Amino acid sequence: MSKESTYSRRAFLKASGAFVMLASIPYSLKAMYVDVDKLTVVPKQALSITVSINKKSYSVPADTRTTLLDLLREELHLTGAKKGCDHGQCGACTVHVDGERVLSCLTLSAMIQGKEVTTIEGLADGEKLHPMQQAFIECDGFQCGYCTPGQIMSAVACVKEGHTGSVAEIKEFMSGNLCRCGAYNGIVQSIQKVANA
Repeated sequence: MSKESTYSRRAFLKASGAFVMLASIPYSLKAMYVDVDKLTVVPKQALSITVSINKKSYSVPADTRTTLLDLLREELHLTGAKKGCDHGQCGACTVHVDGERVLSCLTLSAMIQGKEVTTIEGLADGEKLHPMQQAFIECDGFQCGYCTPGQIMSAVACVKEGHTGSVAEIKEFMSGNLCRCGAYNGIVQSIQKVANA
């Protein structure tokens, strides 16, 4: 086989590969090069949401794509629920909706119309801390404090739902809440203290 024929076969294969790759580019990627003036822009849709948060009624206009976490933090300035991962993996944004714990970063605000939301700000009774908040202080259940609001909200649900039969059961129930500081022993002790009170 001559060197010239190998080169031409190689050149043919390279050119064919390039054409195949060009043809396989998805339309969505090609759309980046479409003239913007020709595109139709869909306007944002605002929805008037009426909701009770920490036993106080709110009526706010919100984009239908707004999450409960963004509604709480950006619109209502209730910053207790933290934005950790924004993917429902860390639990820092945990709040209660109608008494059930939910991840507010995965809950659309349109879904909470007419429901009762409780955040960490509404857990205490005035100046008197909730027993779980007090237990976290006494048992050293936090260090940096970033995940603490979500940990406490999940811990309250853990006790309320009766998942405190053993350390393993508590750990299983609380496994959706991550603590980068590693205060897990104090968190478990706090839950046990409230459950046994």
